[in-house]
Amino acid sequence: MEVQGKIKLINQEQTFGNNGFRKRELVVTTDEQYPQSIMIEFVQDKCDLLNKHAVGQDVKVSINLRGREWTNPQGEVKYFNSIQGWRIENLQSEAPNANIPPVPPMDAFEPADNLNEEDHDDLPF
Repeated sequence: MEVQGKIKLINQEQTFGNNGFRKRELVVTTDEQYPQSIMIEFVQDKCDLLNKHAVGQDVKVSINLRGREWTNPQGEVKYFNSIQGWRIENLQSEAPNANIPPVPPMDAFEPADNLNEEDHDDLPF
């Protein structure tokens, strides 16, 4: 599955427990009629994927939905869902005008002062 939108927030990496479990959260705001702020977790080595991204970028995030069951001390069964990211792509080009040649300044063009009013329509049809 994929989520597309603009990066709203990138949290700092968190480390849990003695085993060094790492987690980093990203919030993406979708671009639709009713925008949604979606929190996506990146875990372990996937945390490093967020290092080259910044707030405000348009991205496409590949995700997996995760669900788990937990029984609390009172014996009640609870269910939890999470969204885990495993790939993130920047949708904006690095250099948006890289393929467009530079335009010379306006003073490089000569004004068209010598127009003959009779020749204003010289199209053959």
